[in-house]
Amino acid sequence: MKKTVFVGMSGGVDSSVSAAILKDQGYDVVGVFIRTWHPDFIKCNEEEERMDAMRVAAHLDIPFLTFDLEKEYKKGVVDYMIEEYKKGRTPNPDVMCNKEVKFGAFLKKALEMGVDYVATGHYAQNIKNKLVKGKDESKDQSYFLWTLKKEQLEKILFPVGHLNKTEVRKLAEKYKLPTASKKDSQGICFLGDIDLKDFLKHYIKTKPGKVLNEKGEEVGIHDGAVFSTLGERHGFTITKKTPNDKPYYVVGKDIEKNILYVSQDRNQKHSGILKNYRIENINFLGEIKEGKSYTAQIRYHGEFLPCQVKILDKDKIEVIFKKPTLVASGQSIVVYDKEFVLLGGVVI
Repeated sequence: MKKTVFVGMSGGVDSSVSAAILKDQGYDVVGVFIRTWHPDFIKCNEEEERMDAMRVAAHLDIPFLTFDLEKEYKKGVVDYMIEEYKKGRTPNPDVMCNKEVKFGAFLKKALEMGVDYVATGHYAQNIKNKLVKGKDESKDQSYFLWTLKKEQLEKILFPVGHLNKTEVRKLAEKYKLPTASKKDSQGICFLGDIDLKDFLKHYIKTKPGKVLNEKGEEVGIHDGAVFSTLGERHGFTITKKTPNDKPYYVVGKDIEKNILYVSQDRNQKHSGILKNYRIENINFLGEIKEGKSYTAQIRYHGEFLPCQVKILDKDKIEVIFKKPTLVASGQSIVVYDKEFVLLGGVVI
């Protein structure tokens, strides 16, 4: 019997090609568009994206379904993100989108309907139920997928993970897909191109405060320390300027006092620059050997930084970087053993 796979189709070229590849491989393919939550003040093009996904499904002659996962999205991604920012932390909404929606509610509903697999257009690879970087390093999305469990990976396919983006575009043309020349979507999982701080200000009150340099001198103002994250060089106004000023970076913040600390040296030895970071909510995807050298990403498309891992207990580990680096509380650190994702967690 043919294996049935539900493909999460967003209306983009990657998920369109994923569906076409799986049909070619002999799967019984069903396209699924996932409705998500959008605030009233953001112009939403969701219906246009849905129509593009529907056109691709019609072109491939496969069934097409729409899953309404607005509630799961609002609770698991949006509310989580807002609460984390209120605490002065820097969450990653795309990680939560994958955990709670694409491989949470979507996967659960698909399996309840009796399918064998779900698939998405992520640039990552599932090799014998191990999560591996996508072949195209410039598109690799394994960083966003660290929450996946082994039992979930047994039911997940990434049809374009072994391809470069240029190859995906060529396949889209070969299959004559309606989305072949469509531009890639940008921005956060559900916000699109809107500025994140503008979005947050609808839910968190602004509160003007001081910007201090490394000498403790007041050099500017900001409208809320909770809106800034370590390493940023925007989101505040410098009032004490000289003609030769270099950009200032956020190197620390005091949420209780509502103060931002900035420096023109991004690696200024402030409280935010550390070698050792404790992470929680850990998901282990491979075996850890203390003393062994690994690499870690601290942001999507970030540099792979040399590190080691120390196990403190089953719920907490310490990632020890070779050089001091700046990682904000709430961000994800993902540790790799060469191409394989070893573990991921959230900075305490």
